[in-house]
Amino acid sequence: MERLLGNGEWLRKAWPVLVLVVPLFVLALLVDRFGGVVTQRIVTVMFINLILVLGLQMFSGNSGVLSFGHIAFMGIGAYGSILFSMSPQAKGLALRQLYDVLIPVHFPFLPSLLIGALIATLIAALVGFPLMRLSGAGAVIATFALLVINHVVSINWEEVTNGARTIFGVDQYTTLWTAVAWALFFVIVAYWFKETALGLKLRASREDEQAAASIGINIVQVRWVAFVLSAFVTAVAGVLWAHFITSFSPVAFYLTQTFLIVAMLVIGGSGSVAGAVVGTVVVTLIFEGVRSVENAVNMAQLLPFSLSGLTQISLSIAMILILIFRSAGITRGQEFMWKKKNR
Repeated sequence: MERLLGNGEWLRKAWPVLVLVVPLFVLALLVDRFGGVVTQRIVTVMFINLILVLGLQMFSGNSGVLSFGHIAFMGIGAYGSILFSMSPQAKGLALRQLYDVLIPVHFPFLPSLLIGALIATLIAALVGFPLMRLSGAGAVIATFALLVINHVVSINWEEVTNGARTIFGVDQYTTLWTAVAWALFFVIVAYWFKETALGLKLRASREDEQAAASIGINIVQVRWVAFVLSAFVTAVAGVLWAHFITSFSPVAFYLTQTFLIVAMLVIGGSGSVAGAVVGTVVVTLIFEGVRSVENAVNMAQLLPFSLSGLTQISLSIAMILILIFRSAGITRGQEFMWKKKNR
C-alpha cells in the first residue's frame, strides 16, 4: 500500500487543501440533506462570506497590508452583474432611470457573473497601482477611502444602482451548491496562489520590505497583481450574494459587511488559507448563535428593554480577545500540514 501511494507524498502535498475542502463538502451535504430552509440560507451565506474572506486573505494575508476597501469590489460585482442578468421587464420596474442602451441586454447567469467580476477587476487594476505604493497606516486609510468613495458613488448614481433605495427583481440563481462549488474552488485557488512564486515574493515583502527589494522583488508590482486577483474573487462573491438575496441597497456593501469580513480573517488567522476557513466558520457560529439568543430574549420579553446589538458586541469582544491572547489568530497563520511519522 505504501508503494502504491508513493510513500504518501501526494497526500502530504494535497493535505492542506483536502483537510479544508472535505469537511466543508461534508457540511454542505449534511445541511442539504437534513437542514431546514433557515439553516440552508445561513450556510449558503457562510460559503459566500468564505469567498469574501479568501479574497481578502489572498491580498492582505500574504502582503501584510490590511485592506478595508475590498467590500467595494463586492458591491461593484453585484451591481455590475445584475445590469446584465435582469430581464428588460425587471429593469423597467426596478431601475426606471437606467440608460437605454442597457435595458434590452439580458445574459445568462454565468456570463453576467464574469462580466460583473471583470468590471470590478478592471477598476481594481486602475486604482490599485497607486494605492500599492503605500504601506502601513497610509495604505489602510487609502483602502478605507476607496470604500467610502464607492459608497458615495453607489448612493448617487441612481441610473445604475437606484440610489440609496433598495433594488428588487433580481433573479435568484445562487443556490447552496452554487456557493459551495465556488467556495471550494477558491480555497484551492487561494492555496495555489500562496505557493506560487508571486505568493512567495508577496510574503517576503510582508516580512521585510527592504530585504525583499534588495533581492530584486518589485513590491509594488506583486502587490498590485495580488490586489487585482483578490478583487476578482471578492467580486464573484458579490455576484453570488446579489443573486441569492435578490434585493439590496448600497448600505449592504459598507461598514457592517467590512467589519464582519475583516473580523473573520483576523480571528481565524490572516496568514493562512486555513485561517480564512476557520475564521469564517467560527464567526458564523458566534454570530448566528448570539443572534438566536438575542431574538429569543426579545420575543419572550424577559428584559425591560430591547436587547439589540448583542451580535456586534459579541463579535467585537471575540476579536479583541483574539488580538490580546492569540494575535496571529486561531490557526496562528499556519496551514494544517501533513506530519510524516518518524521511523
